[in-house]
Amino acid sequence: MNELAVPADLAARLRAIVGERGLVDAGEQGAFENDWRGRFRGRAAAVVRPASTEETSRVVALLHELRLPIVPQAGNTSLCGGATPDDSGREVIVNVSRMNRVREVDAHDNTMTVEAGCILQALQEVAQKHDRLFPLSLGAQGSCEIGGNLSTNAGGTGVLRYGNTRDLVLGLEVVLPDGRVWNGLRRLRKDNTGYDLKHLFVGAEGTLGIVTAAVLKLFPLPRSYATALIAVESPKAAVELLSFLRARCGERITGFELMSRVCMDIVLAQIPGARDPLPQSYGWYVLVELSDSTEGSTLDELLEGALGAAAEDGAILDGALAASRQQRLDFWKLREDMAEAQKLEGEPIKHDISVPVSRVPDFIGRASAALEKRYPGIRIIAFGHVGDGNVHYNCTMGVGDESRRFLFDAHEPVNQIVYEVVHALGGSISAEHGLGQLKRDEIKRYKDPLELELMRSVKKTLDPLGLMNPGKVL
Repeated sequence: MNELAVPADLAARLRAIVGERGLVDAGEQGAFENDWRGRFRGRAAAVVRPASTEETSRVVALLHELRLPIVPQAGNTSLCGGATPDDSGREVIVNVSRMNRVREVDAHDNTMTVEAGCILQALQEVAQKHDRLFPLSLGAQGSCEIGGNLSTNAGGTGVLRYGNTRDLVLGLEVVLPDGRVWNGLRRLRKDNTGYDLKHLFVGAEGTLGIVTAAVLKLFPLPRSYATALIAVESPKAAVELLSFLRARCGERITGFELMSRVCMDIVLAQIPGARDPLPQSYGWYVLVELSDSTEGSTLDELLEGALGAAAEDGAILDGALAASRQQRLDFWKLREDMAEAQKLEGEPIKHDISVPVSRVPDFIGRASAALEKRYPGIRIIAFGHVGDGNVHYNCTMGVGDESRRFLFDAHEPVNQIVYEVVHALGGSISAEHGLGQLKRDEIKRYKDPLELELMRSVKKTLDPLGLMNPGKVL
């Protein structure tokens, strides 16, 4: 790509498209140039916030003409630097947050058509008002936006039953790197007329185009829940419990989250009002939830009976069944507060990995043994969506300044130890957070060279000038 200088009148030309509200003042760009964790910091030529697909198309066409790189951005909650510009001062952030309309809800089709800047939690609430469920649920749902969820193929706590974001989308509207708009906003459940193009853009992290709208799947609204926090002996016991509960409860299992005692201790220490639900400490816990669209106490009875049978077999050590809606929310809050609690205590070295569900115990055991041998005293913070094989496996040493030093001094050797175990078990080094800048180079070691060649071919076809989110993924 031949680089051209940033024109002196860039701001004026962008303002002519999006108006005063659509262009961020130079002195206020910092919030858009830095990532949520504070690890990646850049310097943008401009931050533009179009209010419509038409404005986005015109902005991208202009930047394509000027040969200026584009960084698509939604809620800017990326954990991998996927929405952060570099420090060249040439890249333009195109933030879609002003595009936040729900265009249509169709209860008969069980779909809603939404714009990319809609906050995830707001979409959950809109679906609920129509007596429907949008099941994507993340810790950052109060601030992350659906455009970013689509671009990273976000996972969350409902994947076990409903799938990743990829499984929840029927159609997309995308502004391509040259400014053209692909309108693929179809509500069809079946469409066998060639390549399913939407799946190129879901998970592409903005490297192929800017998602501006989507048709999302809705589901019947759950009217009853049964939730329990269970103490188990080990991750192996947790996986065995999952198989047992699946046989007893079927597809009613909506969530199955693994947490170590270290995780619980960090939340109790850092989050005001957090309380331990069980009378004594255990090494490992599982948060399990059933849900159904029917009302009544059937699920409570089903889960209580299943857990009772598991206890008789020695599969669980202790447990508490949520006796009220508030207690259910309190159980989930312990799980959802883990990311914030870690940040408050001292940012750890984070890993978002996946392995086959049956290999989760092997991964935790082998990675922990190797790390403890290399770094005596290391703390392993392991938790995640064990029902789909996704473990958030984080490592730290000490708290505060000591933790920060460990993050910057040891992240490369720690990553190598963890990723080698993941690779040996046939897993992935990124389950739901994406690659961004953080894992862009690491993926070369673990992905098949032919896969990378095919990905580069797709990138070159759709973005021959390499303008769309350069330096991310590939």
